[in-house]
Amino acid sequence: MAQDSVGLSSDYQFWIQKLSVWKQASTLETQQDTCLYLPQFQEFLRQMYEALKEMDSNTVIERFPTIGQLLAKACRNPFILAYDESQKILIWCLCCLINKDPQNSGESQLNSWTRGLLSHILAAFRSDIKEVDLFTQGLGYAPADYYPGLLKNMVLSLVSELRENHLNGFNTQSRMAPERVRSLSRVCVPLVTLPDFEPLVEALLTYHGQEPQEVLWPEFFGAVNEAFLLKKICLPVSAVLCLWLRHLPSLEKAVLHLFEKLVSSERNCLRRIECFMKDSLLPEAACHPAIFRVVDEMFRYALLETEGAPEVLAAMQVFTRCFVEALEKENQQPKFALKTYFPYASPSLVMVLLQRPKDIPQGLWHRPLKRISEMLKEIVEDETQGSSGGPFENWFLLAHFGGWADIAAEQLLTSVGDAEPPEALLWLLAFSSSPGDGPQQRAQTMVEVKAVLSHLGRLLRSPTLSAGNLLAAAEESREGDPRPPACQQLTRRLLLNFLLWAPGGRAMARDVITLMARTDEIMHEIVGFLDQTLYRWDHLGVDAPGSRKLARELLAELRGQA
Repeated sequence: MAQDSVGLSSDYQFWIQKLSVWKQASTLETQQDTCLYLPQFQEFLRQMYEALKEMDSNTVIERFPTIGQLLAKACRNPFILAYDESQKILIWCLCCLINKDPQNSGESQLNSWTRGLLSHILAAFRSDIKEVDLFTQGLGYAPADYYPGLLKNMVLSLVSELRENHLNGFNTQSRMAPERVRSLSRVCVPLVTLPDFEPLVEALLTYHGQEPQEVLWPEFFGAVNEAFLLKKICLPVSAVLCLWLRHLPSLEKAVLHLFEKLVSSERNCLRRIECFMKDSLLPEAACHPAIFRVVDEMFRYALLETEGAPEVLAAMQVFTRCFVEALEKENQQPKFALKTYFPYASPSLVMVLLQRPKDIPQGLWHRPLKRISEMLKEIVEDETQGSSGGPFENWFLLAHFGGWADIAAEQLLTSVGDAEPPEALLWLLAFSSSPGDGPQQRAQTMVEVKAVLSHLGRLLRSPTLSAGNLLAAAEESREGDPRPPACQQLTRRLLLNFLLWAPGGRAMARDVITLMARTDEIMHEIVGFLDQTLYRWDHLGVDAPGSRKLARELLAELRGQA
């Protein structure tokens, strides 16, 4: 706590010097400096309030003798009053100075002075012409009496001028000078969260002049993006698209903001992840290939950094699903070739992966699965193929549409015991679970998967099916399992599918899962599998009431134990 006090005192001296320099932000240089430091100053005010609210007014004056100077200068700076929540926090700080039971004339005078500042703040943007005059001058208008109607007309006039500027193109006689557009964006930095200024913010974002370089202030883009991410302003998708196309740091920050929300949200809940995705507007904005490529690259790095964490993989698949839905909604005729979204992939493979399983009769799902497997195998195992990327690139493409691999696993389990499992589906599962394996390792994985399926088929016909027998089929009960981790996960995935689809498996699903979930890691893996399965079934409209009911019950029980 003492360390915090020392830090606050140091910051206090810094900001009181800054406020003295800023005065009333009357020059271009001080205005620029004020706009640059507004977020940090607001955070300082918030920390100051947290300290002041724990003290009585006498202690405040004793601890910070010049607190009145600091607050008075802040209250008379229109940029500070206009920025985000600064006005509200200043009011909180001033309320801490008021002595509810003044004992002498000094305390009464302090109360009177504080109430005067509070009145000033509350009236500042309604009747104080001198402060408003700064904004009208900055916007290029002569001083005038300030009324809400004047502000509205001023904003509409500027919006109209910007739009005419856009329509007139090279007609320079009617165009707004680039310097004035830049000035507008600078003046708007502290005002972006005010509802009256939203039309002007949108008009600036969608403004496109003929200048070879960006004319809007980078700080303007940053302030708008921050306000949008924190839900302090509402913008149409077209304006957000312009923001992210014109300012790469804002797009990167938006993706990182989404990642932070996903990390802090409930683990293994794809419905919530889907809500976060759509709310972020990133899938809609990604219909523009430039934005899709940036978001996709950030998912790629996240997968590499986390060594293919299931949560990151699932989030990327949800993003892809939302992106494809937005693409289909926006484009009856595609505006961009698929190659622009997946430049390293085979276009014909992308076309097959983009097929929606729900648009194909369930009895015919084996056809696209076989085609996907054959095309991937040809690309991955033919070393002469250099144009379509290596194993990782093709696995990364398949991972976007991970539902196909999940369907392949289900197809193998629903037909277990009826016939030999199709080689194409075995190869697809082996590749999706461990893309780094070579052909020989992948062939060995296929042999082991085939053995598991054969064992499960025999158990399905056995009159003495038990949890122990099922675990033995997947070799889950043997200590020192020599299988690689990816192969172990694949066999667990097959066994879980068996529990959901086979009538005998459903009867003992709880007992088997209790024995399987030896560690928290495997428990989370099972929860993730159930959540993803239900999420996919909902989107596919899979009609399996018994399996659905069991999966929901198991998911609820396991989440309660986690």
